[in-house]
Amino acid sequence: MNKTLLLIICDFLLLNLLALTSWEKAEPTAVAHPAPGQTADAGASSKDQDLVETMRLSLEDERSTRTELATQLASLESEKSTLASSLANTQQQASDLDRQLVAASQDASATKERLAQLQREFDAKQAEAAHQREQVAKLEKANAEARERIEGLAVAVKVAEQEKQIIRETAETYKQQAEAERQERQKVQATTVQLAQGVGQLAEKSGELTREIRDNRPINANVLFNEFLANRVEVKIAAERDAVIGSGRRESAANTVLVTDGRQTYAVLHIDDTPFSYQELSSNWLRIGAELSRGSGRDAATTLHFLSLDPRVLVVPVEPAQVALLGAKVYQLALEPFKFPDAMLVNQGGKGYGEVPFKLDPQQPAFVRMDNRFFKKLVGDFTPSRGDLVFSKTGELLGIMVSNSYCALLDNFLPARSIKLGDTSGQETGRLLSEMASRYRGLPFRMQ
Repeated sequence: MNKTLLLIICDFLLLNLLALTSWEKAEPTAVAHPAPGQTADAGASSKDQDLVETMRLSLEDERSTRTELATQLASLESEKSTLASSLANTQQQASDLDRQLVAASQDASATKERLAQLQREFDAKQAEAAHQREQVAKLEKANAEARERIEGLAVAVKVAEQEKQIIRETAETYKQQAEAERQERQKVQATTVQLAQGVGQLAEKSGELTREIRDNRPINANVLFNEFLANRVEVKIAAERDAVIGSGRRESAANTVLVTDGRQTYAVLHIDDTPFSYQELSSNWLRIGAELSRGSGRDAATTLHFLSLDPRVLVVPVEPAQVALLGAKVYQLALEPFKFPDAMLVNQGGKGYGEVPFKLDPQQPAFVRMDNRFFKKLVGDFTPSRGDLVFSKTGELLGIMVSNSYCALLDNFLPARSIKLGDTSGQETGRLLSEMASRYRGLPFRMQ
């Protein structure tokens, strides 16, 4: 039990005891001189009064203490009420906090579920984005393939257009040649009429007849071959490109002759006499150089032409100063290639020669077919091959063998494409060679 409460109870009982006690007030008496016996009684009465006074003072103290305790009790009751109210508030707050905690827990659980849902949605979005990236990559690849096919078709269309243009130009050239031959026949007829008019006119035309007889007289094959050996020119070509395996440098050398169309002089070559090939995948060459040499004379070429007549025939333009430096004979083109049924063929730059009959091909008027089954006066063990030079029996250059059977008749040097020699890294030589290879593969199979 609380000590303060016990003390309060004891004081309360004591106060009740004092209150219930009947106190009688002593009346004053006259002072008398007591007898000796009375003096003793008076002393006893004085002690009782002192005791009563002491009890009264004690009672007053108790009353004061009671009042003070009552005040303290009231204060304690007030504090108790305040504490009870505070306890109720605290319990209410605790209840509110419990509800808030439950609500917060529920919110946290909902937030966690929402977060999990968002994570699942994010994962789904990521998977969808990855799928879309794959689809985009596939579409880009398909677009690249489509662009390549379109570029290939564009090249094929361009080649076809160039071939049509070449055919039109060739037809126009043949028309001009036919007109020139008609005019020539008219001149011959006029000359014949003039010859029939009299001996005087015959004498005047004797010089022309002499030249005509010389032009119509075949030259011995040995003489033609000896002339070729004395005037052949060596053409060296070197080309460089990047290579993954091995060296990217290629070199070639071929013996040929100089020929003119009346305006420009050229050295004639076959594609097999160069570092290039139509049988391989074309790529860009970084540098291409060509050198012409004969004896002690040598000089660099500047340009390489691919003829429109046939993609396998190439020519190197030779300037007049270079012709003088080389000192070689410049051959003329055969104006009448069909005057004789035979032609002289020089094999591989001079390894052999012989007379070979040829036939016209109505389907290919720009070519003649060499009958390599029959050789006349064959010198050297060989058969006609690509790159062999063909001369008429009057000493003009008839053409060049583009295959083992067909000879391309050279009547013009119209270029289809050209390469500026030197640094060729910016000329897209790979595309150029691809176009020429497409033209070559487009030729009839018997002519390849």
